[in-house]
Amino acid sequence: MKGSKLEPSARAATFRSFIVMDVLERAAELERGGARVIHLEVGEPDFVTPQCVLEAARRALREGKTHYTHSLGLMELREAISSHYRSRYGVSFSPEQVVVTAGTSPALLLLFAALLEPGDEVIHSDPHYPCYPNIVRFCGGHSVPVAVAEEDGFQYAPEKVASALSPRTKAIVVNSPCNPTGAVLSVERMEAIAALGVPVVSDEIYHGLVYGERERSILEFTTNAFVLNGFSKAYAMTGWRLGYLVAPQPFVRPIQKMQQNFFISAPAPAQYAAIAALTEGWAEVERMREIYDERRRFMIRRLRELGFGVASEPRGAFYVLANARRFSHDSYRLAFELLEKAHVGVAPGVDFGANAEGYLRFSYANSIENIAEGLDRIGRYLKQRERPR
Repeated sequence: MKGSKLEPSARAATFRSFIVMDVLERAAELERGGARVIHLEVGEPDFVTPQCVLEAARRALREGKTHYTHSLGLMELREAISSHYRSRYGVSFSPEQVVVTAGTSPALLLLFAALLEPGDEVIHSDPHYPCYPNIVRFCGGHSVPVAVAEEDGFQYAPEKVASALSPRTKAIVVNSPCNPTGAVLSVERMEAIAALGVPVVSDEIYHGLVYGERERSILEFTTNAFVLNGFSKAYAMTGWRLGYLVAPQPFVRPIQKMQQNFFISAPAPAQYAAIAALTEGWAEVERMREIYDERRRFMIRRLRELGFGVASEPRGAFYVLANARRFSHDSYRLAFELLEKAHVGVAPGVDFGANAEGYLRFSYANSIENIAEGLDRIGRYLKQRERPR
């Protein structure tokens, strides 16, 4: 019997790549060929994970804590997450509402799979984290981008969000501090968005990395919300792959059943390490934050000197979304040109939405020496590029 042609599903074939990972992987190829690439493309802290976290993981391994945990996560960790939000934001939720996941990406997948019916809509900003619309579409939904403007500090305008609402709107995504803009949403705007009465999905993964002000949780303004957070960014734990979701109680059991089937549980040693991060690691987070702030100010100044536009200074995370239209309106081509010719990795704005085309995202999650060298390389290359041939 002749078999059918073997080919990927339409859903898999049309799934969009995460372009910053394409940049990173091409950079790795160049490095294997002997090039020294300066990495300003990826949002990965260059710091070593705090010692208290490392020791907790070693202790867990020595004690044989390497087995499956409860599918929702260790109760001790869920209690620590609940306690952290209570002490830092003055909000209360039950540890039973916490789902510990192998990073925040699985949390996004579980959340939207539980929330969306085919054709439902999710509002998010443009620019935005690339995985939001990709995962929404994968789960059968439609993403509805709302443009945010550089001259307005890349702030969500509640009136624009309100005008994008429809009978199919199931959620509004808030990311503050924001990837890729570094914007921190004002209290007034958070309040106004929460008051729209639509469930808010608040990605709080960059909490702890704010400069000159304090981040706010959406749970301070509404309980009609889902919170995404984790340990990758503030605690320099990207490779540990540990995140969590705080969900309204009716969603916990449906999400738990999917977790059981798709992932079983998050890694046990990483969960024990995360307890130490929450209970012992905040001084180290503060030390890293101060260093990021120094890098932030240096990068903004140097980018402006090179001719990039930074009209609105980022106030959180570790990114600068810089206007590169003086050099090119094709951010994809420019990013790979800088990688191939100057051996500096940057993220093309088009990865973050149509409204970010013509911009480049620069990460300052690297040493100030590497940032300086990377930007010097870019400056030399752009000068050479502009010379008449």
